[in-house]
Amino acid sequence: MSDRTAVLRDATDHVVCATCAVEYGREPLPPVCAICDDERQWVPRSGQVWTTVGELAGAGHRTVVEEIEPGLVGIGTAPSVGIGQTGKLVVTDRGNVLFDVPGLIDDAAVAAIESRGGLAAIVASHPHMYGVQSLYSRTFDDAPVLVARADASFLPLHTPAVRLWDQTHEIVPGVRLEQIGGHFPGSTVALVTGADGRGVLLAGDGIFPGPQGRTVSFLRSYPNRIPLSAAVVRRIADQVARLEFERLYNNFRDVVPAGAGEVVERSAQRYIEWVSGEHDHLT
Repeated sequence: MSDRTAVLRDATDHVVCATCAVEYGREPLPPVCAICDDERQWVPRSGQVWTTVGELAGAGHRTVVEEIEPGLVGIGTAPSVGIGQTGKLVVTDRGNVLFDVPGLIDDAAVAAIESRGGLAAIVASHPHMYGVQSLYSRTFDDAPVLVARADASFLPLHTPAVRLWDQTHEIVPGVRLEQIGGHFPGSTVALVTGADGRGVLLAGDGIFPGPQGRTVSFLRSYPNRIPLSAAVVRRIADQVARLEFERLYNNFRDVVPAGAGEVVERSAQRYIEWVSGEHDHLT
């Protein structure tokens, strides 16, 4: 059993990018964050800013834990850190999975996970969600950190816990990983069996719910509003159509609460029609 207190104490000086909250660990640091220096993200006009887990805690940032539904726990931060994602802790009797990782770890995060049985694995839907995944791994007995092989070039901090993957598989029984691409080549979704026996899709940024969960959309970059092609969106929709799921959650607090499979297909068709010019006469 790892000494969780010692890991948290050592995490104080752990460096993260202040803009995206992806970890870099220790010096030497690059001139600019590789995650942010990409057309899908952004570097502040004032230049690159680094911070540490300790500085974030000292500024008042803390972990917020929320029960999303039975067997699914949100782990976020307030005030928000970096992009402001809410990680999803999937709780099963065969091991727990942290899907998408906050840029902060503290006593509250550790207590929430420990009280539910620890971690069997950690996986980010895409590089923006790496957060401080190495610290969560170290805190929970070096839990494996699954990184999509297609996105491995974006990984700033390599540790022995990292496992590259590219084939669809169950990470623990009842939690299936698939790479759908689009937002990033290795963008990943997790299909989870909900407590009600219905499928739940954790979609990260790959499929993004709109207002009230009535629609979803698909983008290469959300902050920079870069679209995907009709062909890519068709490919994504066809891939997830083979999965059975009733609800869909993104990497924040947005949800398609019912009929999510139908919502994805209907929204994909609408997107394809617009980017293909079918409705240009309306513009």
